[in-house]
Amino acid sequence: MSAIRRLPELIVNRIAAGEVIERPAAAVKELVENALDARATRIEVILAGGGIARIEIIDNGIGIPSDELPLAIERHATSKLRDETLVEIPTLGFRGEALPSIGAAAKLTLISRPPHQPEAARIRVAGGAVSDIAPSPGLPGTTAIVEDLFYATPARRKFLRSPRAEGEAAERAVWRLALSAPHVAFRLVADERVLFDVPVQDERARISALFGREAAASLIPLTAEREGVMLQGFIGPAALNRATGALQSFVVNGRPVQDPVLKLALRLAYREVIPAGRYPVAALTLTIPPDAVDVNVHPAKTELRFADQNGIRALVIGAIGRALATPVSLDLAPIATLPSMPQRQPHFSFRAPPPPSAPARGFAEAELGFHAPPQARLPQAPPETSYRDHPLGAPLGQILDTYILAQASDGALVIVDQHAAHERLTEEKLRAAFREGAVPSQPLLVPVVVDFTPLDAERLLAEAPLLARLGLEIEAFGPGAIMVRSAPAALKNPDAAGLLRDLAEDFAESGAALSLEARLDAALARLACHRSIRAGRKLAYEEMDSLLRDMEATPRAATCAHGRPTFLRLSESDLEKLFGRRA
Repeated sequence: MSAIRRLPELIVNRIAAGEVIERPAAAVKELVENALDARATRIEVILAGGGIARIEIIDNGIGIPSDELPLAIERHATSKLRDETLVEIPTLGFRGEALPSIGAAAKLTLISRPPHQPEAARIRVAGGAVSDIAPSPGLPGTTAIVEDLFYATPARRKFLRSPRAEGEAAERAVWRLALSAPHVAFRLVADERVLFDVPVQDERARISALFGREAAASLIPLTAEREGVMLQGFIGPAALNRATGALQSFVVNGRPVQDPVLKLALRLAYREVIPAGRYPVAALTLTIPPDAVDVNVHPAKTELRFADQNGIRALVIGAIGRALATPVSLDLAPIATLPSMPQRQPHFSFRAPPPPSAPARGFAEAELGFHAPPQARLPQAPPETSYRDHPLGAPLGQILDTYILAQASDGALVIVDQHAAHERLTEEKLRAAFREGAVPSQPLLVPVVVDFTPLDAERLLAEAPLLARLGLEIEAFGPGAIMVRSAPAALKNPDAAGLLRDLAEDFAESGAALSLEARLDAALARLACHRSIRAGRKLAYEEMDSLLRDMEATPRAATCAHGRPTFLRLSESDLEKLFGRRA
């Protein structure tokens, strides 16, 4: 080994930059936080090439005096930290790392003018090399320009995702910051497209602008306090749930965070009232004594450490539980496409099989009418030879209008989730139609207009060619709105608005980061879910039998499009173990 030596300051700065600025979204977040700390009342964010090519942040804050510009780009130089015990930290930034980290990894230009300064001054840093201060035209405030991010650290640049994926992450960072500061006007522009432009407004108006009017209209106000900790904000009723956690915002002492303690508390508060795999909608703000929370956990400052973690969790869960139980929440119109199932009385019905000569009907949504259930009676056992070659056996009946019971030829009990099973069958049929050219579409009698946030609308319109091949034709209909002109013919009577919202959230979660094939799979799975029969649907014997036979003939029928099992098989030994007849 060579002798121990001190690394050059330039290399130290480039190494340290990797902790603070790991992607364009981190640079955007740090620069916008600087603007907020500078008491700006208007902030404009301009992105090009996903923030990799260029980031520009323009604010009207207090500015940086020209003689302090060199200090602003030095590591661990800050005007914000007044409490050296790191307890009282009223600002978003305090570490003095963001600007030097960006300057070490990219080309950074700062143009700033305090109100008392007659003209603006400019300083440039490129890969850690600092230029002289020079006069520059500029309005009061600060403009930070970042170009060619990670050109000086190619190892980091190599691991960036696509410009579109990086841009969406950066846009999401601005979205969170704009939610946390409704007292500041925000404008976000990406590749010359205005994604949102919101004025100074109150909290509810800001949520409406960034969550979407339809979601915001159903939100329930929430206020609670426990041992000096104040919880405020808005939550959605149980019916207002989404396919992803995209419409969730957490702010602690003015700082937007993605804290696992708060995420878990929110999930636990809703676990008994929304379906598994769905996410509640919430915008929560915590005000907590500074000595009860540590924000100096990670350079990104998005996770916290609470002194009383259990108390915080109990406060959130209890407050949400009480809010959901209030009568006002029962009057809100459900928005979500997959509401939680209503409570039903237990119901068990047997449907007698037809004579062996009766043909089974094809399993198609158009043939699945709502039947008045026949009188409950045990079916005649089918001949042993009838189902000997069918692994899923003969249908016996339906319980809870959700699960089909069948008996295999070896006596095993088979339990089939009718929705999950039909979902898989539908997906495979849609996939086969797609392979043959395109999924047939059916024009809607009345086109449906759906409101989205500008980010979600842009995301969906970017996928319009793919959706058209799947039979879903959409087009822009004013700012943040999309018109659905046609839907896949297989959907029969589609909930076009619900389907489009779910697709938007699927694409927001991971669509930009996935290949075309992966995005196609996600879209097919979502279409299949909306096409399939629901839990709670009464089925005739022929429909149950047709479903079992189609499952046996369909590849991958053991799981649904989301990976959940479609059936369970309990053998004789399994049943004996359940009843304690066998060890």
